[in-house]
Amino acid sequence: MRRNKTSLAEDRPNPAPFLEASRYYSGFKLAHDTYNALSCAGDGNIYYILSSESLKTGGQFFVYKPGQDKIEWIGDLTEMCGEAGGNAIPQGKSHVAFYERKGKLFFSTHVGFYELIDGMDRLPESPPEGYIKYPGGHILSYDLSTGEVEDLFVVPGGEGIVSMTMDVERGQIYGITWPTGRFFHFDIEEQEFKDLGLVNARGEAGIPGRDFRSLCRSLFVDPRDGSVFFSTAEGDIFRYEYRKKSLSLVKGVNLRLDYFGKYEPDRPGSMAFNWRKIIWHEGEQVAYGVHGNSGYLFRFDPEKKRLEIVERIASEPSRKSGMFDQFSYGYLGFDLCKENDTLYYLTGGPVYKGGKRLSGVDNIAKGAARGLENLHLVTYAIGTGEYRDHGPILYPDGTIPTYVNSIALGQDRHIYTLARMEHEGKIIQDLIKIRDPLWG
Repeated sequence: MRRNKTSLAEDRPNPAPFLEASRYYSGFKLAHDTYNALSCAGDGNIYYILSSESLKTGGQFFVYKPGQDKIEWIGDLTEMCGEAGGNAIPQGKSHVAFYERKGKLFFSTHVGFYELIDGMDRLPESPPEGYIKYPGGHILSYDLSTGEVEDLFVVPGGEGIVSMTMDVERGQIYGITWPTGRFFHFDIEEQEFKDLGLVNARGEAGIPGRDFRSLCRSLFVDPRDGSVFFSTAEGDIFRYEYRKKSLSLVKGVNLRLDYFGKYEPDRPGSMAFNWRKIIWHEGEQVAYGVHGNSGYLFRFDPEKKRLEIVERIASEPSRKSGMFDQFSYGYLGFDLCKENDTLYYLTGGPVYKGGKRLSGVDNIAKGAARGLENLHLVTYAIGTGEYRDHGPILYPDGTIPTYVNSIALGQDRHIYTLARMEHEGKIIQDLIKIRDPLWG
């Protein structure tokens, strides 16, 4: 779709400035929408996974080397998990960032092929003829020096891994499975796995209006004691104590704030009161998070059990319109640059045609709804409190990067993400990069 020039002018009082994105084609024609699965490693390279909805082909693992401006294919997720030729529903994607420890990247896999059951995308219960059920998500490591992939563990129960974090210092991995939402702990040194059970009703396997709950997509570790925190659709915050191996509700604080909006947690279509993405800030010894639908930045102090609203970091046009973003789950493209102590956020901005704001559907039966939006880069300097919307991001031909839910801050002063684009007459999702405006 070609970008409407008029709507760009109406998107901002002044149509300039905007940021230009460079597109890359990794060679995967089936590439579908990716969530997280993109990180900058210590070697300066950008590692990413492109998702697949195919029954025959799994998600694909790539590396982009900025110094050579070159993309290399690393492998197929299903093959890395030792399941090639097994006729099981493949490892279609990864839904998590990469975590680096002792020269290795740690990550996990997720299902990419679904079955439509009662109007919702579900984990397949009746695989197509000739296929067996999904075997379950794997925890993998990739050696940055040798390229060796090690299959560390497959979660029991045939569920994917929708969210994961890692205590890099202690060598501990934590995550939540999909669709029922079981919290787990995996010790990579001892090769021990602990299942702590369901975290929020029946998760996304539940029945809307009863036991359905959207699952938290982002967990964080407090490095002081190794505790892990995640949220629920009702806005509760849970803590897993590493040393006690116990999970408990954090009392006296929650995310049920008027500023975030009003939700029915048992209904699909949003993350409800869940935080969308959250990051530990070492200097302040707190976590900074964003509530997806409303775009509000908050600060959470786990020691004092205090949560404070900081600023609305939605795009400038969204702030002026007073409306939520079209993508009702919110955006995962949120990260902290330690060098300049600044948060970077890839978010949406409304598009106007004929002076009217384009809107999405009112009732969402499954997944997240989205109308046409511009992609904006917003930065927030923690030290000074300066909010800046750097404007829409466009491809050189004027079209818009869409369905963006990842971010990597490169050592080469570029911002990387995965976005929809047109390639040979077909819409795929692939790597793009934008020069970081804060570094000139």
